[in-house]
Amino acid sequence: MILTSKKRRKTVLQRLGFTGFSQQKTKNDNLSPDHQPIWIHALSVGETLSAVELVKTLKKNIPNRKLIFSVSTATGFDEAGKRLADETEYIFFYPYDIFFVVRKVLRQVSPFLFVLVESDIWPTFLLELKKMNVPTVLVNARLSSSSFVGYKRLSWIMRPVLNSFNKICVQSDEQGKRFVQIGVKPDKICVTGNIKFDQKTDHVSRKNIISIRKSLLIPENKKIFLAGSTHPGEENVLLESFVRLRSTFSDLVLVIVPRNPDRADEVCRLASDSGLIVKKMSRKKSDSSDVVVVDAMGVLGKLYAIADAAFVGGSLVAFGGHNPLEPAAFAKPMIFGPDMSDFPEISRMLLCAGGAIEVKDDEQIFQAVQEILSDPIRAREIGKKAFEVFQSNQGAVEKTVAIIKKIEIGRSL
Repeated sequence: MILTSKKRRKTVLQRLGFTGFSQQKTKNDNLSPDHQPIWIHALSVGETLSAVELVKTLKKNIPNRKLIFSVSTATGFDEAGKRLADETEYIFFYPYDIFFVVRKVLRQVSPFLFVLVESDIWPTFLLELKKMNVPTVLVNARLSSSSFVGYKRLSWIMRPVLNSFNKICVQSDEQGKRFVQIGVKPDKICVTGNIKFDQKTDHVSRKNIISIRKSLLIPENKKIFLAGSTHPGEENVLLESFVRLRSTFSDLVLVIVPRNPDRADEVCRLASDSGLIVKKMSRKKSDSSDVVVVDAMGVLGKLYAIADAAFVGGSLVAFGGHNPLEPAAFAKPMIFGPDMSDFPEISRMLLCAGGAIEVKDDEQIFQAVQEILSDPIRAREIGKKAFEVFQSNQGAVEKTVAIIKKIEIGRSL
């Protein structure tokens, strides 16, 4: 499986411990405790983005410790390089959970403390850290309904693994109860909130908005319905709704940002088959179009700033949804499908506050977007309530860092 994927082949040697961290200028073999780093790990892009403010705050609060950062995917590695190169000493790929590999990498890294962001729990790695008396902290922890059922079924394995953490910082009381039901000791659980609320949004000025529109070749007089992080099975439903919306809003443009940019051509074909004029973002055609398909990574956050209405992808299909705080940070009226199981508390907060609308099919998408575009006052109210949810739940990073700092000080004594 590893060798059949081009992306994975590129990371094999690093994840086996043969290249990467061991090739840095200063090895950490036999470092004194005062010079051992804090190791932070994030699975992929989403977890890396969640970790940005955490890393920055750790650097400010524990300045005597160097920070190193690992990821498990190539896209996560690229994102970490863009966001955290100045904040960390080193960025590298997480090792495979094989006994001899884990031991080799841990000897190279010699961590003082290990911080795991959200997920990517590997038993061999964690139990080796425990043998080395290295404190470990699981932050922004949550268990989806399916993970909770699976972990309970395998509680005889997961109970000792999860109890190997010194502290588990959970997103909510409900999540804390789930960990306890699996068998985690209650005194290991700390309710800190969701660090995703603390993600800093890049300021997007009026000048920036004009520039973004120009990059997409969308005139200022056009309205924009932006569909972010879409998956197969969603674009065709969105296109059906969009065709109907165009009969009322002739100035409306649909911007689709597939979760996987490699699907851009496929999405373009779907739009073309719907009788729409479509272009990819990377092809700077001067003629107008009905649909723009974004074939680039790392641009969605800022694109939400230009939306008149936003759809959060991965939610009409069984994928768990993507981060609804991205449009909320820009006070944008948003819609999403029924499967937001990866963001249960956040999506529930947004719906309860009136900061989002749940839709199930093309008819409901049509009705919701029509309501948003027809009534600017109503649209602003939905966006305002979404932003209030985003703003009022911040502070999880500070609580999490306080717990990590306490453990770091305790081990330093």
